[in-house]
Amino acid sequence: MLVLPGLVDLQVNGYGGRDVNADDLSAGDVAELTRELWRRGTTTWCPTIVTAPEDRIVRNLRVIAAARRADPLVRHAVPAVHVEGPSLAAEDGPRGAHDARHLRDPDLAEFGRWQEAGGGLVRIVTLAPERPGAVPYIAELSRSDVIVSIGHTAAAPADIEAAVRAGARLSTHLGNGAHAMIRRHPNYIWTQLAEDRLAATFIADGHHLPADTFTAMVRAKGTGRALLVSDSVTVAGCAPGDYTTPVGGRITVREDGRVTLPGTDLLAGSGSSLIECVAWAVTHTEIDLATALRLAAVNPARLLGTEGGRIEPGAPADLIVTTSDLSVLRTLVNGVPVHGA
Repeated sequence: MLVLPGLVDLQVNGYGGRDVNADDLSAGDVAELTRELWRRGTTTWCPTIVTAPEDRIVRNLRVIAAARRADPLVRHAVPAVHVEGPSLAAEDGPRGAHDARHLRDPDLAEFGRWQEAGGGLVRIVTLAPERPGAVPYIAELSRSDVIVSIGHTAAAPADIEAAVRAGARLSTHLGNGAHAMIRRHPNYIWTQLAEDRLAATFIADGHHLPADTFTAMVRAKGTGRALLVSDSVTVAGCAPGDYTTPVGGRITVREDGRVTLPGTDLLAGSGSSLIECVAWAVTHTEIDLATALRLAAVNPARLLGTEGGRIEPGAPADLIVTTSDLSVLRTLVNGVPVHGA
């Protein structure tokens, strides 16, 4: 058996039938989703609210804040919220499964209402830097220590460079949320890969990035600036079939676990947990387990500014016990056993 640091996932929409974007999200749903992630080896996570009308974003931020107030362990496990959108590219491909009806330009007044609703919980915002008003918006959020991430973008290199100068620090699931076909160079992927001031998240589930692409991107970005996320959606962990979800509407889970828009090959999020992404990276690429844990625990914890993601005296005892093939046997959160015999 292995004793490993609990994983830190910066992008979780849902898992096992629960979704933080649901119209009827309850504090109990957030707590149960947290417990489900503990069973999968993720001890810290950022609920990820995607493009939606403002009233739904505000409502669900209030619900997440209430779930944290109700349970100290949930509060420990959920240090922040990631809002992915609504200021994203409207083009097919970069838009992904985000609802085009609710895309809009960045608005500092709206962001203030998010923070009021969630008690300052929003720590990561993903946007497309080519949207009107994006650069001053990025600068203002960065001054408030909010991590602005570039994603779902069709930006020109100059837009990305302007965003970085304004304070953008991260790229969201780099290599995805993109056109199926792009100009070979220059393009928005190369620019982000080459920019050392940007860390980048990657979805290593075997569907979002082929092994050689993932390997080349991590080499380019460097293991100190690369992070793994699951980007799991409500149908993650569910049987193959067709489902209706709060994000993307009708989606299909294929036999191989790929989650797509029906009748297409377009991805609609991930069906994998973060520990499954770690296992895929270790099995299919040159990355060893120690490096994979750096990408899935150490680096995201450091980005968030939390003390987790490591096994050291004085660190929170966010720990998992696994088999050699990374099946999770036990989980401790802040020293409290939360899963396993």
